[in-house]
Amino acid sequence: MAGSLLLEMVTPERLALQTRAEFVVLPAYEGEMGVLPGHAPFLVQLKAGEVRVTEGGTVRRFAVSGGFAEVGGEKVSLFAETAELAEQIDAERARQALEKAKAEMARKDLDPLTLAAAEAAMRRAQVRMKVALLRRKPAR
Repeated sequence: MAGSLLLEMVTPERLALQTRAEFVVLPAYEGEMGVLPGHAPFLVQLKAGEVRVTEGGTVRRFAVSGGFAEVGGEKVSLFAETAELAEQIDAERARQALEKAKAEMARKDLDPLTLAAAEAAMRRAQVRMKVALLRRKPAR
């Protein structure tokens, strides 16, 4: 496809996505970053958030929970801890995970490591819920 990027989204368990895309939006710590074909090379750390991939005029949404992305030439390599397509997310299960994480964080006897894990679980659940709920809305 002319004017496209090769996108590879990889998690520790699998190749989550390999496709040609016209546009990719990444959830960088500095804010959302859009990538078009011909973008200057860069490496960016990702926070938990939504990745939007435009393929053939259609937008696909993914929830990722951190990682990094490398853009070079006509390729985007995204390495994420987790990556889930919006349609595969169970919003009710995500809501339950959010409640569980909030309850864990409310405990008074938490050590710093357990608190950090609970905060990360809460962020993942929030992103999963957001992406699941937005899947029927048009992309920005």
